[in-house]
Amino acid sequence: MRRTFIAGNWKMNLDRQAAVALVRELVEQVGPQSRVDLAVCPPAVYLEAVAGLVAGSPIGLGAQNMYHETSGAFTGELSPAMLVDVGCRYVILGHSERRQYFGESNEDVFRKAQAALAAGLTPIVCLGERLDEREAGRTREVVEGQFRGSLAGLSADEIQNVVIAYEPVWAIGTGKVATPEQAEEVHAALRSMLENRYNAGIAERIVIQYGGSVKPDNAAQLLGQPNIDGALVGGASLTASGFLGIANAAP
Repeated sequence: MRRTFIAGNWKMNLDRQAAVALVRELVEQVGPQSRVDLAVCPPAVYLEAVAGLVAGSPIGLGAQNMYHETSGAFTGELSPAMLVDVGCRYVILGHSERRQYFGESNEDVFRKAQAALAAGLTPIVCLGERLDEREAGRTREVVEGQFRGSLAGLSADEIQNVVIAYEPVWAIGTGKVATPEQAEEVHAALRSMLENRYNAGIAERIVIQYGGSVKPDNAAQLLGQPNIDGALVGGASLTASGFLGIANAAP
């Protein structure tokens, strides 16, 4: 059975003092165990500080990006092994902001996913359409193209260690949210893509998160959908009340 997974993507926010204070508050309020899986993904410069605070707690640590090479002359990049070395269990890959602002392609995301898996990390691979693509009725076409390019080349064994995040680009940081029905439709389509590419058993095991202006007051409806298994949370993850309010809304 799939466990609900709530991950907080802090993006380029908070300073060291605020990051440490937030994680201390999260750890204190969550306690030694949680009925849902939790992770925080701070800026890379704070990964080590946060790792020490979440150690021994139910909160996992994730990075917001990585490079697919194991080492070399790649100034400014971080390898999968480096993330593991500082305590990461997860890494977000293919976020719409990486695709939009930094030109990452489906092929880039696929290579990163393979490298993350080889290093023992769980990649959270993001897919989602822009507003103009949704209005043109191309949502499934776009998401399926991203699925094929970013994920479908993985083996059956590899894909079972991946988390998928459906994040409609038009709902990220805009205050707009896909209705539960809109989100569920795409999640169900992704489940069908997984079944067609692999098999029904694998499709049923894959966690598919929703990302896009998730907040405590809309989380229950979204997380109550049969194929929505969690949330990749942006702005609401920058406070303990926001992040845990979403986690506590899980059915």
